[in-house]
Parts: sequence; C-alpha cells; structure tokens
Amino acid sequence: MSLPLSLKHRPALDPEFAPAALWNRAYRALVAQDRAARPFAIALLRPDGTASVHTDRVLSAGHAAAAHTVTFAERLLKLLLWQKGGCHVKVAGADEIATALAQIYSPTGARAFDFNFMGEKVYRRPFLVEACSFDALPSSAETTLPLGRHLDGCRIGFDLGGSDRKAAALIDGKVVYSEEITWDPYFQKDPAYHLAGVHDTIARAAAHLPRIDAIGGSSAGILVNNEVRMASLFRGVPADLFEKHIRRIFFTLQEKYWPGVPFEVANDGEVTALAGSMSMNDNAVLGVSMGTSQAGGYVTPAGTITPWFNELAFVPVDYRANAPRDEWSGDGGCGVQYFSQQGIARLAARAGFNFPASMPLPEQLVAVQDAMKAGDARARSIYDTVGVYFGYTIAHYADNYQLRNLLVLGRVTSGEGGNLILSRATEVLRDEFPQLADSIRLRTPDEKDKRHGQAIAAASLPASKKK
Repeated sequence: MSLPLSLKHRPALDPEFAPAALWNRAYRALVAQDRAARPFAIALLRPDGTASVHTDRVLSAGHAAAAHTVTFAERLLKLLLWQKGGCHVKVAGADEIATALAQIYSPTGARAFDFNFMGEKVYRRPFLVEACSFDALPSSAETTLPLGRHLDGCRIGFDLGGSDRKAAALIDGKVVYSEEITWDPYFQKDPAYHLAGVHDTIARAAAHLPRIDAIGGSSAGILVNNEVRMASLFRGVPADLFEKHIRRIFFTLQEKYWPGVPFEVANDGEVTALAGSMSMNDNAVLGVSMGTSQAGGYVTPAGTITPWFNELAFVPVDYRANAPRDEWSGDGGCGVQYFSQQGIARLAARAGFNFPASMPLPEQLVAVQDAMKAGDARARSIYDTVGVYFGYTIAHYADNYQLRNLLVLGRVTSGEGGNLILSRATEVLRDEFPQLADSIRLRTPDEKDKRHGQAIAAASLPASKKK
C-alpha cells in the first residue's frame, strides 16, 4: 500500500497514519502523469432498481506502480459499499482489477464480512462482482426521501445507542419530557431484552402525553423501510433469532403496543444530519457522531435524506498496511478505530494510561475526559491525535459528499477534548486543503440541540394521521 505521502501535520500518537485523502491524491497524481492511463468505473446495483456509478481513471496495466491500482480500487469499493450500499458490483475499464475485487470480496477473501453483509444479510441475495464494458454499465439512478420535519401534535422520539436509550415526548415541537436510560445491548443474546428495552423507552415518553399522534426513532445500524438489516446493537443475537425477532422489531412494537400510530425509524446518522439541518436552517449537511461507534448521516443540498447507508464506521480512512483493525469486520484503517470510544481507548494505551483490560470503554472515555479537565498532557495528546485524523478525513468525506456543513457530535466530542479535536481538524484543513477550509462550516450542537435535537428530529420523521 505504500505511496510516498507528505503530511504537514502528523498525529502525535500515531505518526504512521496514512490519510486516505492524501493517498488518493498521490495515486491520482501518478495517473495524471501516465499517458496510457485508463478510464475506470464502479457501479453498485440494488434490488430496487437504483444504481450508483462512480467514474475515475486508473494507471495503465503495465505501469511500474500498477500494483497500487488494486489498493485504490478496493478501498474505493469499500467506501462506496458502506456509503451507498449495493449487492451487484460492475467494474468497467480494467478487467484484471474486477477479477481481483471479485476474489477479495468473496466468501474466502479478505472482505468476506462485507460479502456476507452486503449480500444475504442486507439485500437477501448473493453478492456479485463482475467485469463489464462501459456500454453495459447502468445509468446512475439515485433516490432521495423527503423524510421528517413534521412537528404537529403529540409525538414520541427515541434514539437507540450502544450505551443508552433516549426517550422524548413533544407537543407541537416543544419537548415536554426527555430521559436517558442506560442499557448494554451489544452482547445480549435474548431478543426479549431488546424488545423490552425499546418498548420501555417509548412507554416512558408516552406517559407524559395526552395521546400519541406519531412515533419516530433513530437507531444505530442499517435500516431499510423500518426493517433492521444490520446493527451492531444486536450483534449478540444468534442469526436465527435475529431473523425471527429483530429484523422486524419495530413492526412488532407498533402492532403489539401502538396499532394505527404512524411509526418511522431511521439510521441514527441520518437523524443526526436531519437534526443539524433543522437547527441550522441549511442543507448539504454531513453529520458525524463519535460515540460507542461512529455514525454518519447526510442531508442533500436539496434538503432530502438519501437511502444510502452512510456507515462511516466501516469507511477506510487510513491506508497503511498495518492499520488498526476493527474486531467485527476484520478490516483495517476504518473510521470506528479512529472516531469512537474504541479509538480513544486505543490511543489511551499509547499515551501511557494503564487501564485494566476489564475496564469498559465508556469508563475509559470518562477517565480520559476527567484527565483532560485536570490538564493531563497525555489526555491532550489523545484529542490532538484525533483532531489530526479528523482533519484529513474531512477532506476524504468531501471527495464523496457535497458539503457545506459538517455537524460533529457524540460522547467523544464532549468537553475540552471535543474543542481540541475541532481546532486541530481546522488547522489541518487550512494547511492541507485551504479551499475546503473556506467552504465547509464545522459546528457542534449547542446545549439545546445536545439535549433535544436528536429527539426532535427523530420524532419529526413520520407524518401524523391527520396529514
């Protein structure tokens, strides 16, 4: 994977970091100098007839650095899969690259996790990578959803995270009740634990309303038409019980407890971006939440939500060969190891914190935050490192999203550490990508948004019966 990269800022605790944005820039510089460079395209097709097509250029097959093309194409495909989703991949312009990708994304390849999830688990059909001609490529056919922004009547909003559940009750857009309830869903095998937990969340809010006109929620994971297709929250549930009880958990809740009430659930990243758009009264928003994992969501320049996955936790941000690996997917260099509690714990060990192996990640994060408050230089080096990571990663996101606003939130960004993350990211943008520094506004939620923004946006998802 090695390409010579010149970083103006190096992460203090991770100097070997190879930013995706700079790696791609270096590769494309080689392509620009290659007179025999080839047009190249990757198309992602989905069962609903939609398709996403990415066009680019790659080195000629005989170029001295042609081995880098496999890395370029594989990391690009990984990004596109977790940004937009797809189970049928067509590759045009480089048949040998298509062959390599088909082997990598196979039941026995390095990306067997992605093969299984993007195939049978998410789209319920075999995952396929194949070469094709440019003439055989589909036309890009994307859809958007005018979801949310309904605030009339008595509404419930809920948000399911890895360490807590949030509940809120609203009357005509005004929050009359909100609460955070601790839970530990990751390795719970019994679906009843999850069903009871989500019901309890909604019921707590319902007790504060005279009637229920609509229920909206946000949840970590991939949801399609209210069905849970993939979510780390339910990773402990055996596959057969997942299919029987979890995939349609929100339908079960509606039918059993709230029949006839409009009920809509979206990915927590999408709701985060929607909350930011509503708060800022602007669009072209990418929401990035750094918490138990890393969540992402996107509001288009037109103000709509996409049906894309925007699962930034699985998007590659570091292209070095020995990048930290995600224990779930087995892949290296993906966002979850840089912008979540896991990332803080990983860097804490490098900074000299000797936390017991049995200490839960949320407690490690709190300990680092307390150390930051106390002026501990070790804690400062952690947040400084994350800020450098983030500055380069924003540029990578900007290559793939139309951005005017970047909303940053989550437990990792709380307090002085969060301020340092944003200030260092801003420095990186100004020194490495000055055009982006001038065109993208970074912001964090104000106190009102932190307390209620997500709940309000979630509650606004369904239209009430009256509408």
